[in-house]
Amino acid sequence: MSGEKDLTKLGLHLPTDPRWVDLTQYSLEDILSDHAYCEQKTASSCISLIQQFPDKPKLVEDVAPVVTEEWGHFRMVIAELRKRGLSLGFQRKDEYVNQIRNFVTKGGSREDRLLDQLLLCALIEARSCERFRLLSLHLEEAALKDFYRHFMVSEAGHYRMFIDLAEYYADPVKVRNRWQAFLQFEAEVMKELSPRGDRMH
Repeated sequence: MSGEKDLTKLGLHLPTDPRWVDLTQYSLEDILSDHAYCEQKTASSCISLIQQFPDKPKLVEDVAPVVTEEWGHFRMVIAELRKRGLSLGFQRKDEYVNQIRNFVTKGGSREDRLLDQLLLCALIEARSCERFRLLSLHLEEAALKDFYRHFMVSEAGHYRMFIDLAEYYADPVKVRNRWQAFLQFEAEVMKELSPRGDRMH
């Protein structure tokens, strides 16, 4: 029941396949490497948002600290790899994020593009939060559980921030309707993707 409540709070329509956590434990180097690149890409996405919308003071003020935080997370994961004698592998294609990006408005008004970029970020943070929670609950190693509990809390805050920014810059009803459309699309993507233990998404 608590898992269902957490999913509801995040808005996600479909939970992660339970097999995913089991698969991650067979490829720890791969999942940590992929996690590191996810943090790096999130920092880059936040920088891109600021570059695209420097005329939105609240966005700049709220998103700028996330750049620092996400880069710090990247360094934390690198340190975890080093501590375990593991190496950062090459970055791999993120099939999940690439498919979700297909739903983002191409063209249209600048305001619509801003809304979709914020909701895209919120969705990725929500799914990451859900997966970090699963790792914090079900990994066998206690130290890794604590490691991922920290990331879970952080991603939950980022998810909420992006939703709040969307509601600040757009009509809340429009935000809710577009958010539900994103969630429905994401659920279909999740159904099509097979669970992979070497990928965070």
